[in-house]
Parts: sequence; C-alpha cells; structure tokens
Amino acid sequence: MIKIDVAMGIVMVTEAAAIQSGKYMGRGDKIAADQAAVDGMERAFSLMPVKGTVVIGEGELDQAPMLYIGQKVGIWDKNMTEMDVAVDPLDGTVLISKGLPNAIAVVAMGPKGSLLHAPDMYMKKIAVGKAAKGAIDINKSTEDNIIDVAKALGKDISELTVVVQERERHNYIVDAARKIGARVKLFGEGDVAAVLECGFEETGVDLFMGIGGAPEGVIAATAIKCMGGEMQAKLMPQNDAEIERCKLMGINDIDKILYIDDLVKSDEVFFSATAISECDLLKGIVYAKNHIAITHSIFMESKTSTIRFIETRHNLKESNLVVSPIEKK
Repeated sequence: MIKIDVAMGIVMVTEAAAIQSGKYMGRGDKIAADQAAVDGMERAFSLMPVKGTVVIGEGELDQAPMLYIGQKVGIWDKNMTEMDVAVDPLDGTVLISKGLPNAIAVVAMGPKGSLLHAPDMYMKKIAVGKAAKGAIDINKSTEDNIIDVAKALGKDISELTVVVQERERHNYIVDAARKIGARVKLFGEGDVAAVLECGFEETGVDLFMGIGGAPEGVIAATAIKCMGGEMQAKLMPQNDAEIERCKLMGINDIDKILYIDDLVKSDEVFFSATAISECDLLKGIVYAKNHIAITHSIFMESKTSTIRFIETRHNLKESNLVVSPIEKK
C-alpha cells in the first residue's frame, strides 16, 4: 500500500498549484492563472515521493510543455509502485480570471492502469453521493432519475436539488427538473467542484447531471469512488477525428456505459482538491499579513473511505514550492 506521506504529498501538490494561481484572481488573465497553477503543481511533484505517469493532464506533448500526457512526475525510486496521475491544476480558468467562486486545483492518483485514459472530448455524466447509490441510470429520463434519487433519499421532489452547468445543451435537463418541481442549481464552470458537492449532505446538492469534459469526468469519478457514491458516463465524440481518438486510446465501444469501476478500476485511489476561490465545500485562499497564505483542501482515500478537510498556513517566504511569477518580475 502507498505510504501515507506520499498520500498527503498529493495535498501539497494541489496547495502549490492553488497558491500560485490564486494571486491572479480577478485580474482577467486566465492564461497566466492557468500557467501559474501548472508551474506550482509541477514544482511540487518534483519533490513528491511517487513514481507517477500523467494519464490526464494539460494535453499531448506538442500541446503542453508541462504536465503533458505521458510525463513522468515524482522522484521515481525503483522500489516505488508505479501510479497513474490525473491533474487539473486549475479547474475553472474563467472563474479565477473573473474572481468568481468554485475555482479549484485537483489531483487524482491510483495504481498504474487504474484511471481511464479519457480523450479530451465531451462526456455525458450523472453522479450522486453514497446515500443515493444504485438510484441512477444514465439511460433513463431526467424525470425518472430525479424521482428515483428523491425516493432513495427519502425526500420530496421539491426538496431535491440538481446541479447543472448553465449551457444551452442542458436546457432539457433544467426544463424537466423544473416541470416536476425539483430545485435546480446552475453553475458556470468547474465540473469537478460541482460533482464533489453531491457527496456531502451539507452542500444541499443531491444529483449532478450534464455534459462536460471527459478528463474532468475521470477526476470527479475518483472523488465519487472515495466517497462511496456512484457515477455513470458516456463518451460523446462530435466527429470522426474524435471517434478515432477514442480508438487510439483503446476505447472501441463508443456507446458503452462507463460505470464507476470502468472510470476508476482500482479500489485504492487518492484524490485531493484545494480551493482557489470560495467554494460551497471549501474556503478559498486567504493571503494574510507577513507573507502567510491560508489554504483549505480536501483529501480522500478510497480503500479506507478516509476524508480529511485540511487547513494549512504557508509561509511563502520560506516555501520552496511557491514562487509566484508575479514576484519574479
């Protein structure tokens, strides 16, 4: 089993990405914010005792010079277990550039071969927390899923909340939910943060539905698995090139329903998220006086069903993980 210091090291990785990009909050430069997150995450990985290969990252080698698919991360000691690593250094680039809530840095990790190598395309997703496990079916209608989840939770439909990304392609979900009397919570960006909300009763969110990025879907599925919830998905290639991309990545049955054990094949996976801006689940970064940054993170481990909420105070002057590009100029 992976050592706990390695597991907790994942939190250091998301903290570093968050602190780096957090200084760009509200500055209107999503590209610089994303690059800062990538810089921080890669630097933290270079010190982490793990033998990892990026399977979901910033893109192919020719598209992304850092944290690209296939990149080796960590110290890579020969005695370590090789791991799949999925990263999103900044989930919500537009959010952070506009100073809006729900921008987070996330990492998922599991043994080699455990994470679906999802191509960068659309994926239809439906997810619930542990209490509604077994109540969803991606092939059923929006209305049927809402009714079934409400029954599983012992709620009246008027008490159930569906979280949906505010996009025209989701109008059918919103219309159906409103028609039968369910509550609808819309979000602009940040699939992973939205799916996370389903796993915690205190957020008031019961069901996630919609079409978003496939790579984010795998990362979110890792969190759902750690929480004991359920997620189902279907890849939605938009053209022949994307269909071919699926085949190159070993996915031949495009119409196959991807259950949680297809998305995340191991029962020993890890997930970490650090909030950059304020989230429903986590408080955003606070830059305090005397070069102190306060971060709030969540760490999860599936094998033990461990969930930790972590508040960390960082001395930015002393840290070798966080050197902002702003300060370099």
